[in-house]
Amino acid sequence: MKKVLMLGTGGTIASEVTPSGLAPALTSAELLRCVPEISSLCSVTCEELFSIDSTNVTPAHWLTIARAIRAHYEEYDGFVIAHGTDTMAYTAAALSYLIQYSPKPIILTGAQKPIVFENTDSKTNLADAFRCAVSDLRGVMIVFNGRVILGTRARKTRTVSLQAFSSINYPELAVLQNGFLMEYIRPSALPAPVFYDKLGERVALMKMIPGADCGMLSYLLEHNDAVIIESFGVGGLPSYQGSGFERVLREAMEAEKTIVMTTQVQNEGSNLSVYDVGFHLKNDLHLLEAYDMTTEAVVAKLMWILGQTRDPAEIRRLFCTPVSYDLLYLKREDKA
Repeated sequence: MKKVLMLGTGGTIASEVTPSGLAPALTSAELLRCVPEISSLCSVTCEELFSIDSTNVTPAHWLTIARAIRAHYEEYDGFVIAHGTDTMAYTAAALSYLIQYSPKPIILTGAQKPIVFENTDSKTNLADAFRCAVSDLRGVMIVFNGRVILGTRARKTRTVSLQAFSSINYPELAVLQNGFLMEYIRPSALPAPVFYDKLGERVALMKMIPGADCGMLSYLLEHNDAVIIESFGVGGLPSYQGSGFERVLREAMEAEKTIVMTTQVQNEGSNLSVYDVGFHLKNDLHLLEAYDMTTEAVVAKLMWILGQTRDPAEIRRLFCTPVSYDLLYLKREDKA
């Protein structure tokens, strides 16, 4: 029988009702007792890392999870992480960079309703997660509502519906129906994973709105090493007289800040070369472009990169190097 390590972190799945709303309270062992069928799938060891609402998850928590998996990697055949849904996609992306090319499955799951509720989705999600943890799947992924989604491609797209997560710009890896796993894509792996244990947390995100002031961008650049700009459509920034964005960006590039342009649009990605408002950002200022990456992946990848280097050329090379299928579309001039 295969051995699986279950890591508890809190979230809705482990929550109980309190006078001020739902709050994590149950341990991993208590969750398992609610799904007895898991005992027939594998031998499970539980470890509690923390018990928090995922709104309170920080990059330090990502490192804690990665270090726990690294410490026990040789002892187990797979790993299940019970996690809150609100920031699960960020955690999945971060773990995809901190633990690369894993030949063993590292599964994140959770629920939209606590396991103590009568009409909960927790039990199905948890059982499915363990089915994947004892399978031949590889790498970091989210298992939720019968879908298996690559860690770098997941996004929470519904706040209350049971189908909370979508795979963005990439197919689902597998689906589960009535307890059966149907695998479509098996990511590549190495005989042993490559672990990392540092993150650079000084990364900020600016979402553009019509009439946005370049002062906000200037402030974020002053207080961070990297800024991601979520622009409109395929990408661009205001160029009307007095907007000031080009001046701010030029000063930031001279100060060796890292700037990534991406899009607010969920599907199909960016392409700065299409319109004049983006062309100069790409070809004159040489800003980095996210293309088909999710914002969650861009945030996590930049933190991973800044944990390894501060050299602008190396930052560009690493960002433009696909990791765990996070980036499929690259223009020729961007390829490392």
